[in-house]
Parts: sequence; C-alpha cells; structure tokens
Amino acid sequence: MSPALNRILLVGSTVVMIVAWWQRDSLPPQDRLDPAIFSDPQQEPTAKAAFKTTVGGIEYTVRPLYAYELNGLVVSKHDADTWWDYIHKSWQDKLNVTDLCVIFGANTRTGNYRDIDYSSTQFECYAQTSSTEVWRAFDMAALSNNHLLTDDPAVARALKAVRVGDQVHFRGYLAEYSHDQGFHFFRGTSTTRTDQGAHACETVYATDAEILRAGNGGWRVTFWTAAVAFLVAIIVWVRAPFRTAN
Repeated sequence: MSPALNRILLVGSTVVMIVAWWQRDSLPPQDRLDPAIFSDPQQEPTAKAAFKTTVGGIEYTVRPLYAYELNGLVVSKHDADTWWDYIHKSWQDKLNVTDLCVIFGANTRTGNYRDIDYSSTQFECYAQTSSTEVWRAFDMAALSNNHLLTDDPAVARALKAVRVGDQVHFRGYLAEYSHDQGFHFFRGTSTTRTDQGAHACETVYATDAEILRAGNGGWRVTFWTAAVAFLVAIIVWVRAPFRTAN
C-alpha cells in the first residue's frame, strides 16, 4: 500500500469511527417504532407466592407484588456488573442484572423524545433538555427506570444484549427482594408510574425478555469495520521503512 493511500485510510477510518461512535446510541425516528410501545405497561394483581432463588452463591427471597409487562424504547442503560458500580458489589446484589431506562406510551407517540438527553447512574435514570417547549411535551409518567432481576441465564443474556436505541419487551413481576448474607439487604419497588425521585424505579423479576426491534446495528458494525481499517493502517505505517532526506 502506498504511503498516500495509507494516510487516506488512516484519516478516513478515524473520521468514520468518531461519527459511528457518536451515533451508536441514537434513538430511532418515530416512523421506525413498533406500535407495541405506544401502549402503557400492563400491571395486574398476582397470586404468585414469595420464593427463594440462589444466584452467585447468594440466596434471595423474592416477593412478587404484581404481574407486569412492558414494551418500550431503551433510552439509557446501566449494567450492575460494570467496573465502577461499587454499590451493587458491596450489597452482594447479583440478582439485579441490568437497569433499563425506557420510554413508552405518550412519549413515543410524538417525536419529541429525540430532543431529550438521557443518562443512567447506579440507581437512577435522568432526562433533561434545554428546550422548555420540548420538556413541557415530555411526560415523566411515560418513562421508567427498571431494575431487572433474573435467575434464568437465557433471560440474563437477553437483557445484557440490549443496547440504547433497541425496542424491547419484557414481562414478569414487580417484586421486592432481600437476602441475609452477612447483613440484611432489602430492595422494594414502585407500583405506579406517576411517582418520581427516590424509590420511584420499578424492580422487575423478569421471566421473559426480547428485543422487538434492534437499533443502530448498522452504526455499530460500521464502527468496528472502521476500527479494523484503522488498525490495518497503523500496522502498515509502523512496518513501512523509514526514509531520511539526503
């Protein structure tokens, strides 16, 4: 490969990687939304009794409160096993696989959701915008941060595979859970979509989870393709003979 061509490959792949990385978590336009997410979550009383389950050597007691089912667009995500999440580790909370912040219902029936910035911490999901008009049209009752629990490896894999921009469906139970491994740990759940602030998140013991429509797969493939091209360009540059001027 000529030096000039290699420089073009190096610069071009760098630009493509930057653009693809920026777009990897973009939200789909409204015309690409599955009609299922235009509806609100379904919550019904349940007679399912409390049960025990063991994950990672920790025995938990799970107490289902309501049967629960949600279709939504993932706008932010936090994995409980990420390296900087120290609280889940200190609590020995291995049942909580991931947190999905989703919008549904009223917020998906207009395109305003794309003008909101979303972020997740170890426990909360935040939405913000500099536009007063956009904020007034946004319904905080149609956004929820879901602490998703499972002891099923297949469901855990499905939840971990979810990315921002994906449209998802999951069902299970709004539940409380606890353990007594060295200390008493307890975590509850919200049972209404209209509360806000601390303790407003839904804790869901998930029995099923799936991606209805994946988002941004093209951008993610583009990023890794550009990354390979960038690596090739670097290798060619390093192995090229050095020339000195006479």
